[in-house]
Amino acid sequence: MANLCRQGRSPRGVVTVRAAPGNPRRGVVSFSGVTVPAALGRSGRTAFKREGDGATPIANMRLLYGFTRGDRMKSLKTALPIRRIRNDMLWCDQPDHPSYNRLVRAPFRPSHEEMMRQDGLYDICLVLDWNVTSRRRHRGSAIFFHLIRPGYQPTAGCVAVSRRDMQRLLPHLRRGTIIRVL
Repeated sequence: MANLCRQGRSPRGVVTVRAAPGNPRRGVVSFSGVTVPAALGRSGRTAFKREGDGATPIANMRLLYGFTRGDRMKSLKTALPIRRIRNDMLWCDQPDHPSYNRLVRAPFRPSHEEMMRQDGLYDICLVLDWNVTSRRRHRGSAIFFHLIRPGYQPTAGCVAVSRRDMQRLLPHLRRGTIIRVL
């Protein structure tokens, strides 16, 4: 494992995310000798994540499970548990709500994100364990590893890669894989 680290590679089971040189809103994702470009939060990265700050948390986050748009993506090759997105799936981002940073079902009045997005960002969407298994109000919600916008536009705090690169990474990902944002 030390040999992999010396060669600039991530240890097995760890996906490393670094800021790209000269642009804090762009990143570089490395895993098992493969390096791909990524988009990061519009406010770069932070060690002090807060709800709505637009920053990607600097942290080690376990992959929990994922979602896919089954109408757009057929089968995904991964050991990660993947759920098909339905029209009624939403993600609560209202800090004072009991379902904060949780999947909820429509109809749902408090602030939320739609999981079945029309822009394709969540055609493949992996849930990172940022403020999920141990929640704290206002510490950030919906921190996902998902697909990019054209031109690698910044995210609201997530890590995003191209569809092709996500499909290259998926066979190596499973529940518990660490996404390490440096």
